[in-house]
Amino acid sequence: MIKDLVIKNRSYRGYNHDRKLTKEELLELVDCARLTASSVNMQPFKYYIAWEEDEVASIQSLTKWTRGLPELTLPHPGMEPTGFIVILQDTAIFESLQRFQKDCGIVAQTMLLRATEMGLGGCMIGNFPAGTLKETLKLPANLSPLLVLALGEPAEQIVLTEITDSESVGYYRDEQDVHYVPKRKLEDITMFR
Repeated sequence: MIKDLVIKNRSYRGYNHDRKLTKEELLELVDCARLTASSVNMQPFKYYIAWEEDEVASIQSLTKWTRGLPELTLPHPGMEPTGFIVILQDTAIFESLQRFQKDCGIVAQTMLLRATEMGLGGCMIGNFPAGTLKETLKLPANLSPLLVLALGEPAEQIVLTEITDSESVGYYRDEQDVHYVPKRKLEDITMFR
């Protein structure tokens, strides 16, 4: 079952704008993330949740999507996410923002897997102006944005394809706007004696 969730959990860049997320749904994702392992059990993260349209639009305007397809504007107009969770590090707990990067990935993936289980989807976004986002959200000095999770009900098709080592790993879209994600074959990424 976990493998099915992993396969279904893609980086969605198109959402059903009519399906609004609720505060309770976002809190459920954070509640799941807070239970994950944390290096030396430091638990340095806080989570800013946004589900109201004006705040979601404000965060959306600060994010940059799909560096791998610079010719496209994604999400397409009208297909923006309907919620966000901003993962913040509390520097009063631990000052170095690099120290807990792996933990940030763990909590982000945990929330996205839970979202998938709930019939939702999301995308991790690391391309945003942290200082501007911090100002926009009126965060205190000790909270630093690390990662933005866009969330909503997926409204696009994503297809995984297997490739050989000599083929490009670059994702692409066809003329029907289907998103293809090349994945290296198991035998090309494993080593053993």
